[in-house]
Amino acid sequence: MSLVLLERPEDGIALIRMNRPEAMNALSNATREELAARFEEVQADDSVRVVVITGNEKAFVAGADLKEFADLGTNDWAFTDARKMWRTVAACTKPIVAAVNGFALGGGCELALHCDVIVAGENAKMGLPEIQVGVLPGGGGTQRLTRTVGKYKALKMMLTAEWISGQEACDMGLASEVVPDEEVVDRAMAIARKIAKMPPLGAKLIKEVTLAGMDASLETGLMLERKAFEILFSTEDQKEGAKAFIKKRKPEFKGK
Repeated sequence: MSLVLLERPEDGIALIRMNRPEAMNALSNATREELAARFEEVQADDSVRVVVITGNEKAFVAGADLKEFADLGTNDWAFTDARKMWRTVAACTKPIVAAVNGFALGGGCELALHCDVIVAGENAKMGLPEIQVGVLPGGGGTQRLTRTVGKYKALKMMLTAEWISGQEACDMGLASEVVPDEEVVDRAMAIARKIAKMPPLGAKLIKEVTLAGMDASLETGLMLERKAFEILFSTEDQKEGAKAFIKKRKPEFKGK
């Protein structure tokens, strides 16, 4: 049985579904390997314009599989599939929408932090409690959470190992929207549907410039924005979008 399912529910949309319910979708080495493979697949598929990732009603991802790394040393950890998985998800140039229900703790919260839009259920439980087992967030959590919610809220979450609800996550900027639990996947799909109708080159560059600008000065970020604007202005999709707007018809974007 596959631990990470890849579905194509609609044109332009790839749905990645974590499928280890007996372990609350915890990230074992095998799960990490499969997740990296799924992201490599959608990245290479030009027909995919947006990715939705979800778990089940009980857990998005409950964290790392503690049974696997409880006795690992530093050298052992370095050779797990964790680093490859994080690099692969971070390298995805397509917008990623996370549909978060249930537990999104540790590596699960970090996986959500790698996404571009987060739809959280009201009863979702998000947090980075790694300090409780003697380590710190190792999948980018210390950096991504701090950049998302600010130093003081991030440090409080990490140092106390406190969990927050979907509503609290939305209030502090850790989620884009909060909806009733039963509506999470449908809402994420609705957002993905809108993104899939947009010009893919535009979506790619908006994501790229926004993320790159977060680590740059304002001046550098604005320069990146200008360069991307110039690139997009020379594309076929830009011409199609302008013509469609003038003629009051739906545009047909080709990704060119």
